[in-house]
Amino acid sequence: MFRRSRVGLLPMLLALALVVAACSSSDDTTTTTPTTSPEAAATTTTAAAATTTTEAVSTEPIKIAALTPLSSAGGPNFTPWGVQVNAGMQMAVDDINAAGGVDGRMLELIVADTQSNGVDGAAAFERVIEEGIVAAGGVISSDTGLATSRIAEENSVPLFLVKAGSDAILTQDSRYTFRTCLPAAPMVAGPILQYAQSQGFTKVGAIIADYAWGQAMKSAMETAFATDDSIELQIEVAPVTESDFTTYLRSLEGFAPEMIVATGHPPGAGPITVQSADLGFDIPITGAYTPRALILGGVAEAGIDRYADFGCSDVTSTEYQDLARRFVSSTDNVFMEDDAVAGYGIVTMIAEAVGAVGDDGAAISEYLHANTFDLIGYTFTMEWTAWGELAQAQIAFDIMGPGPAPEGVNQAGDWYPERLILSEPLEPYVP
Repeated sequence: MFRRSRVGLLPMLLALALVVAACSSSDDTTTTTPTTSPEAAATTTTAAAATTTTEAVSTEPIKIAALTPLSSAGGPNFTPWGVQVNAGMQMAVDDINAAGGVDGRMLELIVADTQSNGVDGAAAFERVIEEGIVAAGGVISSDTGLATSRIAEENSVPLFLVKAGSDAILTQDSRYTFRTCLPAAPMVAGPILQYAQSQGFTKVGAIIADYAWGQAMKSAMETAFATDDSIELQIEVAPVTESDFTTYLRSLEGFAPEMIVATGHPPGAGPITVQSADLGFDIPITGAYTPRALILGGVAEAGIDRYADFGCSDVTSTEYQDLARRFVSSTDNVFMEDDAVAGYGIVTMIAEAVGAVGDDGAAISEYLHANTFDLIGYTFTMEWTAWGELAQAQIAFDIMGPGPAPEGVNQAGDWYPERLILSEPLEPYVP
């Protein structure tokens, strides 16, 4: 049985805080007389002082970690994703604190840079656990997700993945690791096939990165496309640090694909879009849940009406657009990516859980598993399987149209995502 919870509505959080504060105030004025023996009363000089007792209320800040890439230590650079996550989480912290915090306790965001790799990400996670965080969110790289999820389970600290989609991250025993935006790779391949089928394509090319997410996408696409004999699939494998995709695109030329899937190579989505256009590929390119402003800023006209990407934010909704206007006007970001929407949602869910059950990691995890959440700007209701996979994920697939964008939502240009498809709720992947 699940109970739906509406999070992100700060007036309700404030009202709840005021009610709890009022109840606490009433309880604190209750005077009790301890039952003591005459002997204890005779030998204890502080007995009179003990006739009034009050329940201690914590005023310590609630520490939440933004465990996300803000730099790169020699590998792929996922900083553009991490900057958005961090800004979204900080915005939620500021909003909740402005409304009185959680039962009067303020939230504190502890920033932990994963440096876009698993080794540094694991070290950063262990450090913030020592600092007393109640939960962490913002993991982007699958390599980082693989390393940090094990630490979350061992230490009973809730961990929220944003774009770490390797199907190896979660196991059936996972209880403290939660996906929030990007589902497991096998769940992403299905909508790609669905789009190809809807367009009547018979040949699809793909370029994937040789690391955890890329290899997971390769396997998932091969499995998905094997169910449709009418579509041929050719996959090229490139290093995750590759920036010149000419060789891989040349290999696809003879195949003559009607679409190129760059979903398995997040850092390469922009270069693949531009370089494919330079080589004369006038066909759609699918991205990798990549920041839209990053792609459109780098590919310019090569991406308009050609570059399409997946996401968890509903850019068509009034709720998203209202949140995005505040985000763009109050941060240094020109567009609110779904990474920021996820970051905002992660903090609001943690805050609600702490308000309901306290700051124990096991209790928070149980609360998250027992409830569903309607997050501002999301395309789907947040709900998890027992092992932390998204239970109701719906992938939005949008093409970058020429715009104009809704007023105040996009300071990066006139372009704006146009909805192609919204998948049906996806069957959760079972490890």
